[in-house]
Amino acid sequence: MRCPFCGEQDTRVIDSRLSNEGDQVRRRRECIPCKERFTTYEVAEISYPPIIKRNGEREAFNETKLRGGMLRALEKRPVSNEDVEAAINRIKKALMASADREVQANQLGEWVMKELSLLDHVAYVRFASVYRSFEDVSEFTDMINNLPKQ
Repeated sequence: MRCPFCGEQDTRVIDSRLSNEGDQVRRRRECIPCKERFTTYEVAEISYPPIIKRNGEREAFNETKLRGGMLRALEKRPVSNEDVEAAINRIKKALMASADREVQANQLGEWVMKELSLLDHVAYVRFASVYRSFEDVSEFTDMINNLPKQ
């Protein structure tokens, strides 16, 4: 690992710890020549299966797009960032656990709706109304009537 202070390649690991629920390794390093210390984070590079959109197009999984859609649905709702990140991680794990080489966009949408229904019913209805393209109010009421009581 190159030292960010002097650019030297000769560094050593002083301490390693798991962080971010064990998905990441935090390493404290020391540069041998200049003696400066710095921290690095190591994560596994995962390739997710491609998403097949409704029109048949294939698209790479985009975590930023997933997060953006969920945050739009959760806008001004009392849900913590930690809960949102945990939901996103569960969706990513479901995506990886999928035995399919490709995942249909509607399957991904169903996973998102399941997670949103656990986080916040208002966000769930917001997302579902766009995702399922509701045509009239009766579809809203049917969805709301089918929500479990909290």
